[in-house]
Amino acid sequence: MTVTKDQVLKALSSLKLPDGQGDIVSAGMVSPAFITQDDAGAKVMFSLSVPANRAQELEPLRTAAQKVVECMDGVASAMVAMTAERKAGSASAEPPARAAQPAAPAAGAGENTQPGVPGVRHIIAVASGKGGVGKSTTSINLALALQNAGLKVGVLDADIYGPSLPRLLGLNGKPEADGRILKPMDGLGLKVMSIGFLVAEDTPMIWRGPMVISALTQMLREVDWAPLDVLVVDMPPGTGDAQLTMAQQVPLSGAVIVSTPQDLSLIDARKGLNMFKKVSVPILGIVENMSTFICPKCGEQTDIFGHGGAEAEAEKLGVPFLGAVPLHMDIRVNSDAGTPVVNSAPDGEHARIYQQIADAIASELDGEKKSGPSIVFE
Repeated sequence: MTVTKDQVLKALSSLKLPDGQGDIVSAGMVSPAFITQDDAGAKVMFSLSVPANRAQELEPLRTAAQKVVECMDGVASAMVAMTAERKAGSASAEPPARAAQPAAPAAGAGENTQPGVPGVRHIIAVASGKGGVGKSTTSINLALALQNAGLKVGVLDADIYGPSLPRLLGLNGKPEADGRILKPMDGLGLKVMSIGFLVAEDTPMIWRGPMVISALTQMLREVDWAPLDVLVVDMPPGTGDAQLTMAQQVPLSGAVIVSTPQDLSLIDARKGLNMFKKVSVPILGIVENMSTFICPKCGEQTDIFGHGGAEAEAEKLGVPFLGAVPLHMDIRVNSDAGTPVVNSAPDGEHARIYQQIADAIASELDGEKKSGPSIVFE
């Protein structure tokens, strides 16, 4: 059964405003619905725009709107984001009060006022200044390596426009829900959440900034993450809404910057690094991805994207250089197959590199001074 935007609006028009004066549709609170269809039914996504100073008060309205749509014939799931906006020229609204929650400590970040995610000790962002540098592949292999080190690890795919983790982990299906709380998917022992579980792989996400921010907030705070030692967040490229949301919503324990060695990539990586510094997020270090290529037939080394640029940049900026990962067919093939190399070839050279980088990150999170050398692929 096909579900249309008009049908969604008709169902939502049954929801009256708290003051009884009209409904949420006639009040202009509902954004155009984003609908995808598959054999399981329709997946419906939309946002509710509310005054910033009433965001907490109107949260039950968001929950009610989600339930109304989920009860529609032909709907498999619904995701409702709440966007809190204020009119131009009006005074800034005070942020809504939050229920007291234990805040996760951030290594070296000083005092944090953001509420943490309950049951999560550390949250780290894996970021890059531009796309195409292998950030998602790095994120998932580092998460698995942290798990190999004995930590309980989760991964949040924060790249709303280009989610990669479902493919990287070979995961299908959608998360189960317990009321408002989503249960993360299990991928090779990792707790995983991605917008990619809710939409088809080839469906474009045509969302404005406020919807992205609200969706990220929900995936952080309305997912049953606990208990975790580390939540690895695979960030979208750039220095936009997602990065600022993460820095403002939770006390990040640190950021890992991924770059290729070439100058063009390093320019953008430097921007990403400086953005995290401006919002007082510690830099755990830089990873040089696609560092060099060694021919599997003749063994000759070819520096396709240059070599050593990220290490030199790390030294210049005074941040740790975590290591260099080569450009190799095995890493690419296993990523496409949903069998990351740290899991599929744990005794191999590439898994060893990721493991040493992860060990350095874990050591930094625990406040231990690293004594080992930087890991460089020769």
